[in-house]
Amino acid sequence: MNSVYNVIVRPVISERSFDLMAQNKYTFEVARQAAKGEIADAVEKLFNVHVEKVNTLWVKPKNKRVRYQYGKTRTWKKAVVTIADGEQIEIFANQQSDED
Repeated sequence: MNSVYNVIVRPVISERSFDLMAQNKYTFEVARQAAKGEIADAVEKLFNVHVEKVNTLWVKPKNKRVRYQYGKTRTWKKAVVTIADGEQIEIFANQQSDED
C-alpha cells in the first residue's frame, strides 16, 4: 500500500465500538488488501499511539430492498485495533466525553 491514508478508510461509529473503547480497542474500516502489519503502522503514524494488537474480520453483505429492487450491501473489511494502556485516540475521545 502506498500511504497510510489508503489503508484506513474511516472509523466505525457504533454502540459496540464505543463500548470497546473502554478496553482501549478502536474500530476502523480498512482497505480490503491491507495486512495486519500495515494497519498497525498506519494507526501508529496517523494517531501517534502504540498498537499492541490488530484483529481483522470481513463484514458480510446484508440483503436489502429498495421498492421492487432487491440487492445486497457491500462486503468490507473491519479492523479492531488494541492500543497501549494510558493512550487514546483524540478523535474518539472528544465524542466519548460528549456522551457522558
